Amino acid sequence: MRSGVKTAFVGGVFVLVAGGVGFAGHEMLGGDSDGAGLGGADAAPLNAYGEVTAEEVERISRDFLAAWARGDADAAGTLTDDPAAAAEALRGFRETGHVENAVVTPGVASGVTVPYTVKATISFEGHEKQLAYASELTVVRGKSSGRALVDWRPAVLHPKLIEGAILRTGEAKTGSIQALDREGRELTAEKYPSLAPVLDTLRTRYTDGPAGEPGVETWIEPADADAPNQTLLTLVKGKTKKVQTTLDADVQAAAERAVKKYDRASVVAVRPSTGEISAVANSPVGGFNVAMEGAQAPGSTMKVVTAAMMLEHGLVGGPTSPVECPKEVTWSGRTFHNNKNFSIANGTFRDSFRRSCNTFFMKALGPLNAKGVEDTALSQTARKYFGLGGVWSIGIVSTDADIPVSKGPETAASYIGQGKVTMNALSVASLSATVKNGAFRQPVIVPREMIKGALTTAQPLPGNMAATLRSVMGAAATDGTAAKAMSAVSGDKGAKTGSAEVDGQSDSNSWFTGYADDLAAGSVVQSGGYGSGPAGDVVASVLNAR
Repeated sequence: MRSGVKTAFVGGVFVLVAGGVGFAGHEMLGGDSDGAGLGGADAAPLNAYGEVTAEEVERISRDFLAAWARGDADAAGTLTDDPAAAAEALRGFRETGHVENAVVTPGVASGVTVPYTVKATISFEGHEKQLAYASELTVVRGKSSGRALVDWRPAVLHPKLIEGAILRTGEAKTGSIQALDREGRELTAEKYPSLAPVLDTLRTRYTDGPAGEPGVETWIEPADADAPNQTLLTLVKGKTKKVQTTLDADVQAAAERAVKKYDRASVVAVRPSTGEISAVANSPVGGFNVAMEGAQAPGSTMKVVTAAMMLEHGLVGGPTSPVECPKEVTWSGRTFHNNKNFSIANGTFRDSFRRSCNTFFMKALGPLNAKGVEDTALSQTARKYFGLGGVWSIGIVSTDADIPVSKGPETAASYIGQGKVTMNALSVASLSATVKNGAFRQPVIVPREMIKGALTTAQPLPGNMAATLRSVMGAAATDGTAAKAMSAVSGDKGAKTGSAEVDGQSDSNSWFTGYADDLAAGSVVQSGGYGSGPAGDVVASVLNAR
């Protein structure tokens, strides 16, 4: 689409304004109200079959923005593949969002997608403030009509709008907060963008009491009544209530910088001695908190727990115990290989851990099968010593790790963090924190006394288990798969890499967990490949902020 075109919303009515390289103003504002003169609902399709053409992309996106521009929600709706939903959302955007004097500037189309920026004035009861953001629309071929149409989704209006969500402006539903880090420094979404959903939840949960009065705001109201509103803009500040967190502003800043290097990355940092969460960051920012609410196979970071299971059942005695690491192992009819089919002759437990030998960990299946516990042992060790599988009350919304009892090939896969095992950056950060501390401390993001209900507890690691895990994780960090990432990290350190295959993805997810002194971190980078790469880079950057 031509970059000289702008859409303005003046005096409560959208008006399309064209620059010198855009369309002529009378062409965009003329025609019948049903949009026919704009190539709208009654216009004959240029190509009723096949791929959408570049000409159709320009015409339909232009006409949709023009109809939206002049405040004709119905006409704009007919240019989408869901006319009723689009028209309703367009009306609500102006009426419940109190959006006025907006300027929409289209960018250059990329295939069938047209990006644009919006600069709007929100006006409510004499209070005004600017709201700026970027969004995009996609043009598709209508399944029944064959016409080119805007693929309707709420994010066309605002990127944070999802199905069932509403843009609202008015008196906020809850009082305002001033979130503080562990040193008393203020934490804001403007300075730390990844904290936006965290702060929204803190605000929902911790504004009870004499302080904290609502202001006037613009927010995204989700369809789920239990989910927090997402504040986009504050027109009038309310009376704030200070809410203490365990976060560390310095570590948080490092986490924000680290994940920003990648399209889809998450990281959580935890203090091993206390379980206090020091940082949480996601890329892209806003919306779903993948670092704490995600649930994906963690790959070989799970081998920290599998190693503990083998120690618990006496399958290895310590770091120098002789073990086997063949090229492949078959269990229940499925064959598992090491990366690039490597093997280790006359190796030790430390060697197999630092090089992340899949087959070594699967060799545990035989002796555990003889005890009749091969399907249950991993889940039991995870819960007993690492608190995984318990319900974590961390102070905000989080998704608990799941290490289910499994059968056959699924059991073998679970030993290396595949199968039905699911975790997130918070879970894997806690793995390293538990090993470093020698005992599980359930992570929290606010002081423990602020959390209602009991926290999950676990047994301390037995002395030999703790010492052995620290030894093999230390070897991985200094002379193993994690060495490159951890080379610039000083102090008492340990780590474990991981990569997890995902159906439908050409590249595996990159996972990494590590600790240095009294800070541990876990990261996942979607489609990042080996854990020694992107996820390791993120964790090392965070650990160096301690």
